[in-house]
Amino acid sequence: MNVTLYGIPNCDTVKKARVWLDDNNIEHRFHDFRKDGLEADQVKQWITTLALDTVINKRSTSWKALTDEQKNGLNEQTAVELILDSPTLIKRPLLDKDGELQVGFKAANYESTFA
Repeated sequence: MNVTLYGIPNCDTVKKARVWLDDNNIEHRFHDFRKDGLEADQVKQWITTLALDTVINKRSTSWKALTDEQKNGLNEQTAVELILDSPTLIKRPLLDKDGELQVGFKAANYESTFA
């Protein structure tokens, strides 16, 4: 099983997911968006698999800092560019278990994923 958790270390939801994975002895790698960076192809794949509205966190400070023009002109290509420039636009955490993706953290969802 190959498990990667993407996020930023100071995010409370990411912290909860990491604790859950550790408490349940799920071997995983943590990928810090800011420190480890992101690849355009990877972000495109997430958007294609999950949908743009699922990947973008419209409640984030990063989203609120965008101009109305950026928000209204959002499409797959512009989203990738914005995310590469400001990775905190991604809803967190993003879990990749053998190519199966999910965003956010709910213990019940993780229990089902790792059952």
